[in-house]
Amino acid sequence: MKLIVVTGGSGYIGSILSQLLVSSGYRVRILDRFFFGDSVPDNQFIEKIKVDSRFLSIDHLTGAYAVLDLAAISNDPAGELDPIKTLDINYRARRRLQELASDAKIEKYILASSCSVYGFQEGTLDENSPTNPLTTYAEANIRAEESALQLLEKGTDMSVTLFRQATMYGLSPRMRFDLAINGMTLGLWENGTIPMLRDGKQWRPMIHIRDTSKAFIAALDADKDKINGERFNVGSNEQNYQIMQCGELVAKGLGKPFEYTWYGEPDHRSYQVNFDKIKKVLGFTPDWSADKGAAEIAEALESGAVKPNEITKTVSWYSSLLEWEKRIKDIAPDGYVL
Repeated sequence: MKLIVVTGGSGYIGSILSQLLVSSGYRVRILDRFFFGDSVPDNQFIEKIKVDSRFLSIDHLTGAYAVLDLAAISNDPAGELDPIKTLDINYRARRRLQELASDAKIEKYILASSCSVYGFQEGTLDENSPTNPLTTYAEANIRAEESALQLLEKGTDMSVTLFRQATMYGLSPRMRFDLAINGMTLGLWENGTIPMLRDGKQWRPMIHIRDTSKAFIAALDADKDKINGERFNVGSNEQNYQIMQCGELVAKGLGKPFEYTWYGEPDHRSYQVNFDKIKKVLGFTPDWSADKGAAEIAEALESGAVKPNEITKTVSWYSSLLEWEKRIKDIAPDGYVL
């Protein structure tokens, strides 16, 4: 059984991906700070190491076949809470890990980037389209992509693959209700109305976390010459939605009337993405749709299997962590509270 290192392996995607990797015949080593708790059930084929991605060593990669680099401050709003920390974690720590992986003779490195790098653009964008980062999160992803490709220019034997993922949705052990479809589902289930970010016309590609996990596994199984040095948009052409359409699909999934309430300022991010490449090269097609994903979440809410709280809302939880850090520094400048 090949060993796969998954940074952020207990996160929203990682907690699903880690378990699917084991089901696919791999062993997994999770490297995670566990900011949101340990979301992965114990398993003889899963090793868990609590470590900050900024302080990884080559020893953390010993014996691994591949590295799936998921650890990051997740999404655009969270990245703006502390742009310096976001660049440290989402770019500098990843650049260092890329170099460590190359030195450790890892065979495959796959970076979890984001379609947010496209920012605001008209038309349908493919992997060769220009980027237009509007946030620190998007800028950090672009820098991490570039540093990974620079390793190839330096002659590394490690295969490097870049995944620009669509916006996620779906049920996870480390649940997130700060994502568009998930948040809409919670709002409709709790209040009978969908929170709709103005003005609802902005375009977003969407993908279920089990589908993006399936894409990672497809890349692990693929011949290196098919994926080395390649960027892949991860999603499907059918799931390019305007935000208003997402709300309609959520209402369909829950079997409820489509009612919505506006919130926030008009969103300046809008992009439609072409996903032909990943379908052609990796044979990737999704199994999930937005309405099916919303129905799954609503069922979990109804049964009590998932409970919304501060930890399920990323920006709120990160804000609390930063406030705790500030208070501790104020009352314990020498490192001791008492």
